[in-house]
Amino acid sequence: MALVTSLFFLWGLANSLNGTLIKHFQTALNLNRGQAGFVDSAFYIGYFLMAVPAGMFMAKRGFKKGILAGLILYAIGALLFYPAAELRSYGFFLFALFAIACGLAFLETAANPYVTILGEPEKAANRINFAQSFNGLSIIMGPLIGGLFIFSEKAYTNEALQAMPFEQAEAIRVHEALSVQAPYLTIAGVVVLVAVLFAFTKMPEPVSAGDSGSGGGIAALLRKPHLVLGVLAQFFYVGAQAALWGYFVDYKMLLSPDQDLGIAIRFGEAMARITGGNPEMSPVQIASFHASFALIIFMIGRFAGTWLMSRYRSQDLLACYAGMSAALLGVAMVTEGLTAVIAIMAVYFFMSIMFPTIFALATRGLGSQMKLGASLVIMAIVGGAIIAPLTGYVSKINMQVSLLVPVACFLFVGYYAIWGCKVQDRP
Repeated sequence: MALVTSLFFLWGLANSLNGTLIKHFQTALNLNRGQAGFVDSAFYIGYFLMAVPAGMFMAKRGFKKGILAGLILYAIGALLFYPAAELRSYGFFLFALFAIACGLAFLETAANPYVTILGEPEKAANRINFAQSFNGLSIIMGPLIGGLFIFSEKAYTNEALQAMPFEQAEAIRVHEALSVQAPYLTIAGVVVLVAVLFAFTKMPEPVSAGDSGSGGGIAALLRKPHLVLGVLAQFFYVGAQAALWGYFVDYKMLLSPDQDLGIAIRFGEAMARITGGNPEMSPVQIASFHASFALIIFMIGRFAGTWLMSRYRSQDLLACYAGMSAALLGVAMVTEGLTAVIAIMAVYFFMSIMFPTIFALATRGLGSQMKLGASLVIMAIVGGAIIAPLTGYVSKINMQVSLLVPVACFLFVGYYAIWGCKVQDRP
């Protein structure tokens, strides 16, 4: 169980680095915000294409072999960042991210149902939220790695680089592209080590509780409204999360370029001292540390949500959190400066329980079809490939108007929590 929980940490790290890459590639590869948003598209399309094959693979071969396959794909994708940076090819980077996501599809399709099955069915949401809390620990590291090891100490914009002599601008872009190599090589090494530990560890193959949905494949699963609506809810939630995580640095720099949250600045300075970095930070590094601090809020929300679920029904808590997320984004739309940024950061607390809780509600009562049903919910992660770029293109109209996209997503999650998650079978 402890080893499986470590997987939540690993995929959280990969996910949280996407926001750093979206901002970084805009200057390193001379992309606009909409083009850079395809980082999320490549990543989440990998989930979409590989989730069901991963579920079918594990239905035949078991959880352990599925986890090993996922870790191998993850490591290969991380290693591909080295040649992609050397070539400065955006397509190569997107392929590397796609490979990582294919690996993560295996890991999430295995680990999420594994922790829901091992224990009392009525406490599945509690267990998965607890395990996902360790995912919360890792997602703090993405913006932190970006601020300390990927982003330059001097902030550059495409406009500034275009005004420079070509040779000078090109040298800066090359340096920016190469800065992703060391972090991703390190990640690959850690993933390989975890794969070795799994290879030599005996894992029990748990038996799903309940006898609902004992056969019939995907056709039978599609007759379960709570699963189908859960897939849609996960699609919209992940899309909203990807949009807010991916564009947080942009929101911070556009809405509050001169005002900073003191505690986030002190956090960044402390991390710089610990790692030997320069405490004099550029605006983009400061924004990245705000993102990292927001993810600390996300992690706190995960632990708090796990505790609250011992007192309240998970669907009631999900409905409350979805409503609060939409309301806070409404505040960010009608205010400016640090107030708007703090409102967006507060949404991270309320997003914290959404993924694991939707997963647990959507997969209730699937019995022997748990692996295949879980793969459908994981496939819904493709929402990030559609909602995040959509948000990026709407931001060309107005950055605050673009927040309407995640607001709509959270409203659907609220609908699912109140009405859509009731378990029933269609004839």
